[in-house]
Amino acid sequence: MKEQFTQSQNNKLELSSHNPILCVQNLGRSVEKYWVWSHLSFQLFPGERVAVVGASGSGKSLLLRALAGLEPVQAGQIIFQGQLMNSWFMPSYRSQVIYLHQRPALLEGTVESNLQLVYRLAVHHHQVYNRKLILDYLHLLHKTADFLQRPISAISGGEAQIVAFLRALQLSPKVLLLDEPTASLDAGTAQNLEALVAAWQNEDPQRAYLWTSHDPTQLSRITNRQITLKEKD
Repeated sequence: MKEQFTQSQNNKLELSSHNPILCVQNLGRSVEKYWVWSHLSFQLFPGERVAVVGASGSGKSLLLRALAGLEPVQAGQIIFQGQLMNSWFMPSYRSQVIYLHQRPALLEGTVESNLQLVYRLAVHHHQVYNRKLILDYLHLLHKTADFLQRPISAISGGEAQIVAFLRALQLSPKVLLLDEPTASLDAGTAQNLEALVAAWQNEDPQRAYLWTSHDPTQLSRITNRQITLKEKD
């Protein structure tokens, strides 16, 4: 069964004079001749906080992964900052459009070594590790500098998610694709991470995010518009 795309907006943002940071045109993804969704078209503007909602199986995670360049599509195109996704150097694209989910992969070592390792990649050679920024982020999370010296083997699942967020946000991406990233966390940690994302966005008015969550209360707190994946009758 095909999916149809609907979009609703709770509060109309004064962004019409801006160019979209991300543009999706007639996107379609099929699995074994079944169209999970098709003819998806929407724009993400600077400063937006957008929820992606829909029934289980409607392809929310698949959509976010496709936007991150982690899943193929069979129709349509994705445009980031006015340039087709396929024309970008993909490591560079993925450093600016970052996908975060609830099961982060971390390496052996300390929290800080995990944050520093990304700067050894060629795509990040123009950037340097900013410990002050990380400490400012930790303050928002009610964590002290000692957290950076914790071995990865000794941190909890919630703390692992904190590391994943820090590792991504320190790269100053333009777009975050947040796929149920707080689903397995306690309410306090989840709200701390929401505050961290808000702080990241407030640093640069050009930044925007898409967020999926099964918690409508959370989405009402952290988003101001929604994109709905809906089954056709």
